[in-house]
Amino acid sequence: MGILDLFRLDGRVALVTGASSGLGAVFAQALAEAGADVALAARRADRLADTAALVEEAGRRQLTVPTDVSRPEDCQQAAAAAMAEFGRIDVLVNNAGIGTAVPASRETPEQFRQVIDVNLNGSYWMAQACGKVMQPGSSIINITSVLGIGTAGLPQAAYSASKAGLIGLTRDLAQQWTGRKGIRVNAIAPGFFQSEMTEQYQRGYLEEKKSRILSDRTGDPRELAATLIWLASKAAGYVTGQTIVVDGGFLIT
Repeated sequence: MGILDLFRLDGRVALVTGASSGLGAVFAQALAEAGADVALAARRADRLADTAALVEEAGRRQLTVPTDVSRPEDCQQAAAAAMAEFGRIDVLVNNAGIGTAVPASRETPEQFRQVIDVNLNGSYWMAQACGKVMQPGSSIINITSVLGIGTAGLPQAAYSASKAGLIGLTRDLAQQWTGRKGIRVNAIAPGFFQSEMTEQYQRGYLEEKKSRILSDRTGDPRELAATLIWLASKAAGYVTGQTIVVDGGFLIT
């Protein structure tokens, strides 16, 4: 087996949450291009058709599953549907996430809880559901954020707290499952990539933050997907419990 063969995912099955658009769609397409069949989970089930088409264009099978990750029963149903269709789950990408930019003095309990329920709790419920059926050699990849490690000038207490919590969850699940179950658990902390969330930023915000990015640009989503394929594949077989920062040098300035 050559070194590049280690990055292939032929015969594998991935489940991607938040797969209806943005980075989730990019991740699903990349997994399919690497050889995996892909189960696509999202609340906006009507928008999964476009992502499903990307998977099929790459020559792989797909399954769409309406899923609200904040509901544990939905996570169980998504895992069960993937098992019924494909007979296995080898890769889980916990990508579903929402964010708010509300000053801490005005954020309501409902606003805070909603972000935690989706970004942190939802990742836990989905990891629980998939971890029960995953076999040794499987991989869980949690999509956290540089805002779980540092700050970027916006009032994002709920979002930052949820993403910091996800980094802690990643370490603990790796500690529990890598040795006992053979499941590697890692996280990716993206910097600034074009997505639905960045489209909500106030005008000029991203241009201002570029001065802190050593690479002097926002990231290409395919660069993020390449990191994800590495973590999902045998190429990262000795990597677990880690948070890989992909931010063009933003955090070190």
